Amino acid sequence: MARTANRPLPTGRILPTEALLFGVVLSVVGVLYLAVCVNPLTSLLGAVTLASYVWVYTPMKRWTTLCTVVGAIPGAIPPLMGFTAVHGSFSVEAWTLFGILFLWQMPHFLAIAVLYKDDYAAGGFKMLPCIDPDLTATGRQMVTYLLSLLPITLLPFGLRMAGPIYFVAAFILGIWFLTYGVKAALSRTRQDARKLFFVSIIYLPLLLGILMLNKI
Repeated sequence: MARTANRPLPTGRILPTEALLFGVVLSVVGVLYLAVCVNPLTSLLGAVTLASYVWVYTPMKRWTTLCTVVGAIPGAIPPLMGFTAVHGSFSVEAWTLFGILFLWQMPHFLAIAVLYKDDYAAGGFKMLPCIDPDLTATGRQMVTYLLSLLPITLLPFGLRMAGPIYFVAAFILGIWFLTYGVKAALSRTRQDARKLFFVSIIYLPLLLGILMLNKI
């Protein structure tokens, strides 16, 4: 794949055995650190994140487009870990944060998949745009996930996690994000997919930053 050709492993700057050893050591130390210094639940979530990403999501990329949905699960667990690190248990508030991260990842990654669909196809990865030549299904999924994301981002206000400033900001940001998603879905061009991608990486830190600043 052209997009990964200059990374350390493809160029030979790091040997596969070195990368594997480094990853295993970091994973084991990280999970043990969380168990000893934080709490067992947060450590368990860390282990689930690692296992589901490496042993479930990664192999799935070669045989089903559902890999994106599955991959969004470990991608959305870190907010749960942050919550359990503080409270030691799950709650509706924790799952709300999980939902926001899960739903945000879908249009974000589908935009990336549109931009690099030829690269993914050449690498043997079954991303949705690779089997959806006119990008109709891809665009429909982008909009569906964005429509689902908007009400979930308003939940922190209803749950008294954040105040009215967050509510207004989340609504405006959600409409902004949705507008670019609809435009990308209708045009089905790389240019609009690229714009959606950049909007997605601006949207998330703004949303979470305002959530923190206007927390109750």
